[in-house]
Amino acid sequence: MTTKGHASLFLVLVTVLLSIYHSEQLQSSNSHTLLRIQQLLDFPTALSKWNNKTDFCSTDSNPSLTVVCYENTITQLHIIGERRAPIQNFSIDTFVTTLVKLPSLKVLTLVYLGIWGPLPGKIARLSSLEIVNVSSNYLHGSIPQEISLMSNLQTLILDNNRFSGQIPDWFDSLQALSVLSLKHNLFNGTLPKSLGSLESLRILSLSHNHFYGEVPDLSLLTNLQVLELDGNAFGPEFPNLGHKLVALVLRDNRFRSGIPAELSSYFQLQRLDISANTFVGPFQTSLLSLPSITYLNISGNKLTGMLFENLSCNSELQVVDLSSNLLTGSIPRCLVSNFSSDRIVLYARNCLEEMNQDQQPPPFCHTEALAVGVLPERKSQHKQVSKVVLSLGIVGGVLGGIALVLLIFFVVRRGNARSKMKNPPTRLISENAASGYTSKLLSDARYISQTKKMGAVGLPNYRSFSLEEIEAATNYFDSNSLMVEDSYGQMYRGQLKNGSLVTIRRIQIKKRYSTQNFMHHIELISKLRHRHLVSALGHCFECSLDDSSVSKIFLVFEYVPNGTLRSWISDGHVRKSLNWTQRIGAAIGVAKGIQFLHTGIVPGLYSNNITIENVLLDQNLVVKISSYNLPLLSNMGKVRHGNSSNGLKHSSINKSVKHEDKSDIYDFGVILLELILGRTIKATKDADAFKDLLQASIGADDEARRSVVDPEVRKLSLDQSLRTMMEICVRCLAKEPANRPSVEDVLWNLQFAAQVQDAWRGDSQSSEGSPSSPLEPRKLAFH
Repeated sequence: MTTKGHASLFLVLVTVLLSIYHSEQLQSSNSHTLLRIQQLLDFPTALSKWNNKTDFCSTDSNPSLTVVCYENTITQLHIIGERRAPIQNFSIDTFVTTLVKLPSLKVLTLVYLGIWGPLPGKIARLSSLEIVNVSSNYLHGSIPQEISLMSNLQTLILDNNRFSGQIPDWFDSLQALSVLSLKHNLFNGTLPKSLGSLESLRILSLSHNHFYGEVPDLSLLTNLQVLELDGNAFGPEFPNLGHKLVALVLRDNRFRSGIPAELSSYFQLQRLDISANTFVGPFQTSLLSLPSITYLNISGNKLTGMLFENLSCNSELQVVDLSSNLLTGSIPRCLVSNFSSDRIVLYARNCLEEMNQDQQPPPFCHTEALAVGVLPERKSQHKQVSKVVLSLGIVGGVLGGIALVLLIFFVVRRGNARSKMKNPPTRLISENAASGYTSKLLSDARYISQTKKMGAVGLPNYRSFSLEEIEAATNYFDSNSLMVEDSYGQMYRGQLKNGSLVTIRRIQIKKRYSTQNFMHHIELISKLRHRHLVSALGHCFECSLDDSSVSKIFLVFEYVPNGTLRSWISDGHVRKSLNWTQRIGAAIGVAKGIQFLHTGIVPGLYSNNITIENVLLDQNLVVKISSYNLPLLSNMGKVRHGNSSNGLKHSSINKSVKHEDKSDIYDFGVILLELILGRTIKATKDADAFKDLLQASIGADDEARRSVVDPEVRKLSLDQSLRTMMEICVRCLAKEPANRPSVEDVLWNLQFAAQVQDAWRGDSQSSEGSPSSPLEPRKLAFH
C-alpha cells in the first residue's frame, strides 16, 4: 500500500473514532440531563428504573414513559406520572433550564407530575418542538409570549392547570398549530379575533374557563373538526363556523339566539351538545337524521316546534336528549322503537303526548314560547291562516286584504308584547341548574330594555335640588328628622313642598373636589330608578364659598313607609304576616330589583349585601331594596343608601368577574329562607343548618315538607309551589358560587311557583312583586 493509501485510511479511522467519541459524549450529556430531570421531578414512579447505567435510547416504552432517539439524540420525551400534590421545593425555572439541554426535542409530554409555577419563556429555546403537552399539573400565570416564536409548534395542550389571563392575540403567528387545548384553567376575557386565522387548526378546546362574550368568526378554519367551548359564558349569538365539524360542544354557556339553518348541513357532525343555554326558536328535526350524528343533546333550552311519529333519524344515534324544552307533538318512533338497548333517549319536561317521561301541560309550552317571543307550532294555526287569507281575497280585494293583514299584525304584536310582560319564562331549577356566569356580560340588549320597562312607576323625573329645598324639607336638619347617623354622614326624613315624603342622605366631603368630579357618579345615580329599588329622586351639591369646591352632597330618595320585610315575616306580628302568595310576590320583587342592579345599568352593581332588613314595603306592599352598592366616592369605597337602619356601609368588591353576581344570589337565598321558615336568620351557620333542613325536606313527603314551613302559611301553600321555592332556596345557598343559579333562572322559577299557586287558588295576581290581599283557596281537580 502506498503512502497516500495509508494516509487515506488513517483519515477514515480518525473520522470514525471522532464520530464515536462525539456520539458517546452526546449520549453522556443526554444521560446526565435525564437523570437531572428525574431528580427535579422528585423521582416519580415512572422514572424509578433510571440510573447511571441506563441506556436511554434503548429502553422499552410503556404507557408512563417513552424516550425516542434519532442518531443518539433524544427527540421525544413522554413522562406520565400519578395524580399528586405539587412537588415541594420545586423550581420551574431550573427545570426548564435543564430541559432546553435537549435541543433536538420534537415532542414533550409532562403529565400528572406535580410541576408548578409560571411557565418560563425560555421554553421557546426548544425551537424544534412540534408537540407540547403539560396538562394536569399546577402551572399558573399567563402563556409566555416567547411561545409565539416556536414556528414548528403543531400541538399545544395546557389542560387542567391554573393558567390565567386573556388569550394573547399573537396565536396567529403559529400557523402550523393544529391542536390548541386549554381546558380547565382560569383563563378569562373575550377571545381574540386572531384565532380565526389559524387555518391549520383541527381541534380547539377551551372548556371550563372564564371566557365570555361573542365567539370570533371561525368560518375560515376549514380544517376545524372539534370545537369545545362548554362551561364558559359565551354568547348570545351562535358562533359562525365551518361545515367540517365532527364535534361541537357549546354546553353550559349563555347563547340566546336561534340555531342557524346551516347546522343541518354539517354532514360530518357526530357529536352536538348545545344543552344548558337559552337557545330559542324552532328545533330543526333534520338534526336527528344527520348522516354521521351519534350524540345529540339540546336539553335545557327554550326550543320550540312539533315532533311527529314518522320523523326519520340516524340509526347510529346512541344518545338523544331533548328534555327541558318547549317541544310539542309525539316522540318519533325511530327513537323509541326497534332500537338498541344501549341507546339513551330523554325527552322529559316538554309538552309531548308521551307519558313515559314527565311532561308539562300544553299551555305551559305555549305561554313560555310567547314569553321568549316565539309562537309554538300548532296544527290549528295553519287552518286559521288559510281561512283568513281566503276571506280577505273574497271580501276586501287585494288592497283591503293588505290593510287588514297589517292591522292584524299590529294587534298580534301588541298582544305578544303584553304576554311577555305578564308571563315571564319559567325554568324549573331542578331541570337546569344555572351555570352561574355574570349577568352583566350575558344579558343582551333586548333583555336589558325589557328590564328597564319594568322600572320605577309613578316617580317624578330625577332633578337637581337647591340647598333651600333640602333645608326646608328637613326643617333645617332638625334632630327630630334624623333617622340614621354613621361615619359617612346622616340620613334625614323629609317632606317636599308638594307633600311628598323623602329620605335625604347628607354626605360630608373631606377632600376638595369640583362639581365635575362627581357628575359621572350623579349620572349613574339618576339611572337607579326601578319599581323594586328605593330610587333616587335627585341630588344637591353644597359648595365652599372659598374655592367653590364641593363640601357636601345631598342624595334624595323616595320614602318607603311600611317597614322591613322581616317585620312582616318573622317578627311575630300575626296581623302583619304575609300569606304564601304574598311571600312569593315579595321574593319576585326582590329578584327583579337584583336583576336591575346587575343588568339594567352599565356597569352593573354587584355584591350588594342585601338582607331582609334592607327590603322595605311601601303603602301597597310593593317590596323595595333600600341598600345597595353605589360607587359614588372613590375615597369612600362603596356607598350604601336608602332608609334602612344599616345606613351607609363599606362593602368589599367581589374580584371574580365570572361569579361577581353570585354573592347577591346567596343573600337572596337567605331572604327566601326567612320567607319559607318564618324564622330570623342571624348567622351563616344558621343559614347552612336550615338549608340542610330544606334539602332533606325536598326529598320527603308533603307532610314532612310542611312541618318545617312557617305555620302562618303552612295550610295555604300548594305543595308544588312550596317544593319549587325550597329548591330555589337550596340552590341559591350553594357554597360554591358557580353552583348557584343566575338571577334569570331564579326569576323563572319564582314565576313558576307563583303560577301554580295562583292556579290552585284561582287568583289573578300578576306576580310583579306587589302581593295581593288574602283570598280563601278553592280546590281544583287535578288530572
